[in-house]
Amino acid sequence: MAQLLRQAIEWVMKGGLQIAGPPFAVYYSSPEDMARGQMLFDVGIPFTGQAQGEGDVAIKTFPAREVLSAIHKGSYNQIAPVYAALMEYAEQNDYEVTGAPIELYLTNPMEVAENDLLTQVRLSVAKRRH
Repeated sequence: MAQLLRQAIEWVMKGGLQIAGPPFAVYYSSPEDMARGQMLFDVGIPFTGQAQGEGDVAIKTFPAREVLSAIHKGSYNQIAPVYAALMEYAEQNDYEVTGAPIELYLTNPMEVAENDLLTQVRLSVAKRRH
């Protein structure tokens, strides 16, 4: 994933675009459900400016949506409890998850110790209809 994020950032810079937020990943499958190397996900970097996708790079726009979010501090491989807490909150407060989870990487693992990494987890939700 780090290599894909690096490629996305390089594409933004090469295009003379402005980075408009932290890099992120959208997960379409769960690591518990997939064999290693078979996870389905996208990585991206928000930017401002005009651009066209090329090669493996596609431009995507995310619609406004209601989300539950939490910040995880620490190693990426220790993030599962954050997902569990968000899912528990959603269930207890009558929300249903309506889309793929997104992780925003708020700190750079090349600049910050693993225990100090900050990741925001977002779950798209909607109130359940009764």
